[in-house]
Amino acid sequence: MKATRSTGPHASVQKYDLLTAMAIAGLHGKAGFQTSMLRLVALVTARYNWKLDELTVGQRDLARMWSVDERTVKREIKRLLENEILIQLRPGVRGRVAAYRLNQREIYRRSESHWEEVGPDFAARMDTNRQCPDAVGPTVVRVNFRPMIAPDDPQKTAWGRTCVRLADIDPDLYKSWFSALVFEDFEQAALRLRAPSSFVAKYVVTHHQKRLQDVASSEFGAIRKVEIIF
Repeated sequence: MKATRSTGPHASVQKYDLLTAMAIAGLHGKAGFQTSMLRLVALVTARYNWKLDELTVGQRDLARMWSVDERTVKREIKRLLENEILIQLRPGVRGRVAAYRLNQREIYRRSESHWEEVGPDFAARMDTNRQCPDAVGPTVVRVNFRPMIAPDDPQKTAWGRTCVRLADIDPDLYKSWFSALVFEDFEQAALRLRAPSSFVAKYVVTHHQKRLQDVASSEFGAIRKVEIIF
């Protein structure tokens, strides 16, 4: 299912359907995940910027809203990122609040098997959204970042598919950081990539290595580590 920004004449329906999908995805998960999704639903309902399609709320404000301490907030955000319910757009540094985006594709994936349990009208709308995403929002222009891949090189082909998956999950994040990485080799379960600068290498390792390793593992198999050189 393609994610669309919830703006326009059908925005309210899309928002409610997305919140419903988040709720049922949480209700059918384990206890810890249920709690995380309940807190996220409350947060999104109150503070999500639908126009910019992002969430920017400080940890202190989150702690007050959720009636928890800031340590719990950090743990909850980490869990939501690890489960790919949230995507980090910008880290919180030097007093700047971190920015996150809902990963609608993952929310729909986790909830899809329970759409009929909500009701046939809900399932029908979700099926329509999947087939005709423009009916619930503006057109999303997707840029094809697929690299040139040598068809006779299985490892480069695997890296090419990894790039496509990363771009599909979050085009902006891919364009900003992952698209600059060049495949070097894959030996003994270690993926080696080259970055254009030390800054890019360090930033990806610090902020996005887990996502990169998880997605690459689906194409290369088990990956022991990701090394980024420059």
